[in-house]
Parts: sequence; structure tokens; C-alpha cells
Amino acid sequence: MFHAPALRSWISSSRSPIIMASKSKTHRLHQLSGTALQSIAKRPRTITTESYMKDAFANYAGYLNELNEKRERVVKSSRDITINSKKVIFQVHSRDNKEEVLKKAEADLEAVKDQYISRLVKELQGTDFWKLRRAYSPGVQEYVEAATFCKFCRTGTLLDLEELNAGLLPLSDPAIEPLQINVFDYLLGLADLTGELMRLAIGRISDGELEFAEKICRFSRDIYRELTLVVPLMDNNSDMKTKMDTMLQSVLKIENACLSVHVRGSEYTLLGSSDPSFLMGVPDMQS
Repeated sequence: MFHAPALRSWISSSRSPIIMASKSKTHRLHQLSGTALQSIAKRPRTITTESYMKDAFANYAGYLNELNEKRERVVKSSRDITINSKKVIFQVHSRDNKEEVLKKAEADLEAVKDQYISRLVKELQGTDFWKLRRAYSPGVQEYVEAATFCKFCRTGTLLDLEELNAGLLPLSDPAIEPLQINVFDYLLGLADLTGELMRLAIGRISDGELEFAEKICRFSRDIYRELTLVVPLMDNNSDMKTKMDTMLQSVLKIENACLSVHVRGSEYTLLGSSDPSFLMGVPDMQS
């Protein structure tokens, strides 16, 4: 007969190697399966991350290349606007048949808008055109100067920003955000206007049109006075401050010329000269 404790001891001793072997095999299988799962899980994650980074940088590079190409086209359009707007201004200064010259200048200004401003509008409409403002601002300022100059010579009044932008709306697609001249570029162009008004006033004085010269003087003085109130409130107004100094010099030259005509009116009549250089305070009409 077998005693129960001895029997249990024999069974446990006889089965323990089998149980331990099965446990060790199971543990190794778990280790192998866990390692395989980890390697399978890590490998696709690394590939996906690298692919995502490559795609992201490719998109950034494409965006920057497109932006640089657009900037070059915008700079070219701005240069064309500047050149042709200057031609309009030079025409207005002509003293021969002023009415015909003004009509021709207005027609050329319309051509500048239809040919060159329209190209700029199509290039920038519907985009974040403020990012490229530095590229097209010089051309827009020159166009503002030419447009306001023609408007004053025709009506004696100022072309405001709302009226100027209204003329650009037909150039834009109604379904897309239109390109509009911002207030800052308008004021910078308006500051340049006083230099052309100074040259116009000197020319009209030499032609004997004293009343028109005085009208120019009052108009230029009003512009300068109003801008002195606005400029201190503007952000990033370093360009405007520089132009304000030049504007003041132009206004002073117009005032000195008109004053000289009144003070020395008899001499002006006796001389009958078309050369205004004798006027006090105006040593150089082109400066």
C-alpha cells in the first residue's frame, strides 16, 4: 500500500519537469511574439514619419518658390506702373495747349490702369496681397500721385481714396476679393504730390497765371496741415516722416514764390520774363 503523502510527493516530483518545461517554452514564446510585434509596430511608424516630413517640406518649398516667382512678377508690374505714371506727370507739366495736353495725360493714365494696374490686380486678387506690399507699393504710390495730379489740374479738388479704389473695382473678378489701394500707400503718394504741385505753381507763375498759383499754394498747405495731424498716429511711419520733410520744403517754395510775386509784382510785370529763377526763395525749381 502507498501512503497518501508519499503518493503526492511522487506525483509532484514526476510532473514538475514537464510543467517547468511547458512554462519556460510559453515564456519564450511570449518573448518572441512580443519582440516581433514591437518590431512590426516600430517599422511602419518610422517610415510614415519620414514620408510625412518629406511631404511637408516639399509643400513648403513649393509654396516659397511660387511666392518668389509671384514677387518677381509683381515687381515687374510695379516698375511698369511707375515708369508710365511718371510719363503722365511729365505731360501735365507741358505749357503748350494745356487743355489738349491734359486730355492726352488723362487718356494715358486710363491706359496705365487698363494695361498695368489690371495686370497687378489679376496677379494679387484673392491672395494675401499684404505679404507682397513692399513689392508693389512704389508703383501704386506713383499711380496715386499721377491720378491725384490730373484730378487737381482738371477740377482743382483732391481725388480721395474711395473714388480711386472705385475705379479699380471693374478690373477685379467680383467673386474674388479685389485688390484695393490701402490708406498708407495713398498717403505716401499724396505726400509726393506736393512736389509736382510746386513745379506746376512755378510754371504757372512764369506764365502769369497768378490766381492758379495761389490756388495751388492753398491746396498744398491744406494737404500738409492735415497730414501733420495724421502722421503721428500711423504705425511704421518712417517713410512718411521723411516725405513730410520734403513736403514742407515744397510748400515753403510755393509760398515764397507767391509772396515774391506780390511783393515784387511791378518788377515781374516790367521784366516780362518766363524765367522764374529771379523769384526770392526759389533758387532751384527742380530741387
